Amino acid sequence: MKAALTVWEGRVSPVFDVSREALVLTIEKGDVGARSHESIATPTAANKIDRLVEMGVQTVICGAISEPLQHELTVRGVKVIGFVAGEIDEVVKSFLAGTLPTPLLSMPGCCRKQNRFRGGGGGGGGGRGRGGGCGRKGRP
Repeated sequence: MKAALTVWEGRVSPVFDVSREALVLTIEKGDVGARSHESIATPTAANKIDRLVEMGVQTVICGAISEPLQHELTVRGVKVIGFVAGEIDEVVKSFLAGTLPTPLLSMPGCCRKQNRFRGGGGGGGGGRGRGGGCGRKGRP
């Protein structure tokens, strides 16, 4: 399985739509078998999606992502875990453990009822946008 994290200066890049680099991970038996940094700088966002699909990416982990791009990735069979923030090593560790999305690695403000997580239930962007918050007790 291949996963791509959009990266910028050792962290998840804040906005997928304008990201220029991805860390592509090949996951084998629950561990990273191979990793490579790939340019995803393209003239249009649609070309960025084409590039990721051509590389065989099945999951994209990113910061903020516009709804049309998230929808297009999902339609093309790519799971999106959006609105993630943090150091790459921490995010990879959480992803491998199956704990993404998590409030600890979410963009500021993304643990509210009016956040932009989408996808419901099993994947998309985490599904928390419909459930009323991030799951932390005492938080709206």
